[in-house]
Amino acid sequence: MSALAAHPVDPPLTARWLGRVDYATTFQNMKDFVAQRTPDQREQLWICEHDPVFTLGLAGRPEHVLAPGDIPVVPTDRGGQVTYHGPGQVVAYPLIDLQARRYFVKEYVHRLEEAVIRTLADLGVTGHRVAGAPGIYVRLDDPFSHAVLLQKPQQRAPGSPAPQPDFTGLGKIAALGIKVSQHRTYHGVALNVAMDLQPFSRINPCGYAGLKTVDLSTIGVSVPWDDAARQLAAHLTRLLAV
Repeated sequence: MSALAAHPVDPPLTARWLGRVDYATTFQNMKDFVAQRTPDQREQLWICEHDPVFTLGLAGRPEHVLAPGDIPVVPTDRGGQVTYHGPGQVVAYPLIDLQARRYFVKEYVHRLEEAVIRTLADLGVTGHRVAGAPGIYVRLDDPFSHAVLLQKPQQRAPGSPAPQPDFTGLGKIAALGIKVSQHRTYHGVALNVAMDLQPFSRINPCGYAGLKTVDLSTIGVSVPWDDAARQLAAHLTRLLAV
């Protein structure tokens, strides 16, 4: 199916605004919701921020957690390596049924990333995808430039390996990690708005030593957390409803 092809779904997503919540509790609540949801229950989009926590994905290697200090490390069942969640970051967890919405995991990931790109565009920032590295990145020297990245994903031959990511001149502004169980999704995407970025220096973000992490405030964009959260939620709702 082509990206963003229209397949209206009824009923639409129900947004739940959780506020600042404990990560481990939210993780368990997501698993319970996905396991227990009946076909007639509305799918949901949870929006929240977390107290400081490092989360380790299924592919996570402990050596990428360099110096956690007093920040807890929570193993999870999402894909990917290690990342950090903390105050000032918008975290979005779509709890949807991919089979009912008639698209596959690759397109689902594309839609999550596209929602972030559109949210950034609303703020004048150009977000980029990088070949071989899920998430969204910005140019450190000019986050507002529309110039195409050399590192952008390209069409590759079926069965060919993913390219080695090239983060030259880039900072990561949004991370993505998902889990799909019986066609149902949980975990999601996190957009850095106005955070204490120091904890990212205690890990190799997403398993990449030296990968720079940024937020909107450090690239010169001042926006309230609530405004960024509502923009992201609106784009996710639209993009996941077709």
